[in-house]
Amino acid sequence: MTRTEFRQVIRARRNQLSEQQQQDDAHQLLDTLLKVDEWVNASTIALYLSFDGEINTQNLIQWCWDHGKRVCVPVLHPFSTGQLLFLEYTPSTPMRINQYNIAEPALNQLSIVPVATIDLIATPLVGFDNNGHRIGMGGGYYDRTLAPFLHTTTGPMALGLAHHCQHVEKLPTESWDVPLPCIVTPSKIWRW
Repeated sequence: MTRTEFRQVIRARRNQLSEQQQQDDAHQLLDTLLKVDEWVNASTIALYLSFDGEINTQNLIQWCWDHGKRVCVPVLHPFSTGQLLFLEYTPSTPMRINQYNIAEPALNQLSIVPVATIDLIATPLVGFDNNGHRIGMGGGYYDRTLAPFLHTTTGPMALGLAHHCQHVEKLPTESWDVPLPCIVTPSKIWRW
């Protein structure tokens, strides 16, 4: 299958999950994340606001707030096409809808969190395989964000979040794809 076909098939699987399955997966995901040292020990965590059947991150965000962690979420960069900014996200953050119909914080320079200062970036994904390769929606935003930190020991750790139904044996990859060192599903921690 092509990357586009994988996206279609896996998104269809994900969107077939019932509301109850979505809720159960979201609660189980938090329980599993509590076994991931990098999650527990992080001070600043970048999460995304769930969209299009992605595993719901709202209880993860709430857990971070309850445990004194700084939460930031991605915003499409207003001047640099294809790039992400991360803005601090609180219960009172003013929101807007971006060009992809995804909620994001209204741009505020004072809320920008430099990527290098983030401990852990939780990435959304459409699918992932046995080698830690992920396939996203096709914009390459997270690949570009994570690429500078790929072969360093500094900067944020990338961690994928997914439903188990998003796992496939092998995905087609491209040279610019950034594999993830860890992907967490509600029932399993995958490490490479």
